[in-house]
Amino acid sequence: MPSVFLSPLPNPQLWNGQTIGFLQAYESFANGGWWHDPNILTATGEGIAVEEPRGWKDWWNDNIVRLVRMSMEQKDALTVLLTGRSEHGFANIIRRMVDSIKLDFDLICLKPEVGPNSERFSTTMEFKQAFLEDLVLTYEQAEEIRIYEDRVKHVKGFRDYFDRLNRKFQMEAPLSRSPITAEVIQVAEGCLYLPPVTEAAEVQRMINAHNRSLRDPARNETRSPYGRLKIKRTVFYTGYLISNTESNLLISEVLNPLLSPALAESNDLKYMANCILITPRPATPHILDKVGGIGKKISWKVTGTACYENRVWAARLSPVPETEIYFTENPHPVVVLAVRKGARPVDASKIQNWNPVPPNQAITFETVVGEKVVLRVEEASAHEGDQSMNKSHKRRHQQERDEDILYPQSTRQAYDENAHRSSHYYPRYEDRESHPYHDDPPRRGSYRGRGRGNGRGRGYSTRGGRGRGRARDAGPPGYKSLDDHAGYEGRHEERRGPGGGGGGAPVMNY
Repeated sequence: MPSVFLSPLPNPQLWNGQTIGFLQAYESFANGGWWHDPNILTATGEGIAVEEPRGWKDWWNDNIVRLVRMSMEQKDALTVLLTGRSEHGFANIIRRMVDSIKLDFDLICLKPEVGPNSERFSTTMEFKQAFLEDLVLTYEQAEEIRIYEDRVKHVKGFRDYFDRLNRKFQMEAPLSRSPITAEVIQVAEGCLYLPPVTEAAEVQRMINAHNRSLRDPARNETRSPYGRLKIKRTVFYTGYLISNTESNLLISEVLNPLLSPALAESNDLKYMANCILITPRPATPHILDKVGGIGKKISWKVTGTACYENRVWAARLSPVPETEIYFTENPHPVVVLAVRKGARPVDASKIQNWNPVPPNQAITFETVVGEKVVLRVEEASAHEGDQSMNKSHKRRHQQERDEDILYPQSTRQAYDENAHRSSHYYPRYEDRESHPYHDDPPRRGSYRGRGRGNGRGRGYSTRGGRGRGRARDAGPPGYKSLDDHAGYEGRHEERRGPGGGGGGAPVMNY
């Protein structure tokens, strides 16, 4: 199913890395979580009521759809949709989806709770291999089978499997069938996301269902070992957030003319243009008063551009109109446009000379005051402290499902391919750990060494300094950067898009 339909993944701009994996692990929720809950698929795009009449436009892999239609017209071909989604939960929605664009499969095969021989399949690959063996034995005159798969690990798994199967056929006496020519074609991976508000609401609904099951163990279908769950917030910084549309404008009109053709075509840049920093923490009420509060919109124009050592590109800004009141803890408002891989945005502080932009050529764009927040799902506890979600004793089923794990790939190509596509697409950037500010009460025994002494830790001024760490360039006095605290460098609009590094937790794509 993922090869032909781009099923939404948890958005790494919305969740921290550990939660990205937790949401998808089978045993995390009593009802199975992300890949086992048909409501996630039903909520795709703008919801089934809107998407079904228009055939889930932009959510299909057009190349695979074209191949399916060609196979439908071929009289001697059997066209099969094979997915690891559960038969019980997804048969209806998947049928409606393929019917919406008039795809006529000979077989639509979903994973049953119990196989025809009373077997239970612990992984997607195990189920698919069992099905494919039955398929080639049933159609014993078939000479060729083609499988389209978007997961690299599964591509290799299918190829190895058919090598073994053909050797088995050759050694059997009498032959159950002759060997079959098997071609496994790798399909380019793609990742799409739900609108963030929808996604957070769906996860909250999953949490509510899980928490209700704690009162009735019979409803804990996955035997989840987790107690009550809740969503918590982590704030990385407050800034003037730049939308995807405006960011793409800055990249195409301001950044690209600064790049050499070779660098522009390389995979060596990390695009940013996502924020003008106000403060590298949740803003105090005093600062919020200065900037007009969360949601305040302000326009800016580019007054200068510069590059530091051919590895950091930035633009200097001025508010529009110039009398507009603004606030930033930096000496002047700056947006970092891009950095080379391995470079740090803080190096923009070393720029001394700016190339002025003529007023008649100045790009103007709009921002909105907001916090860069990521969410996390954790067990609730009496003191609301952190709870680890990857303890080994809470991975009863995960180990046997690791072969289903994948990570979306982060590439420059992903940005290039989707910058010009519909507003649903969202280029993702590298997940970089930071020193965030959590919304739950102080923890005991964690964040040791922070906020104590002079120049150490990252506490508020009443608890110690904000030391920069060893061997770091401080930049000019008063300069603040996203380098150490922009945990996720994505943008704030509702977007979906191709892959990036979502952090160190498994992605189980059924």
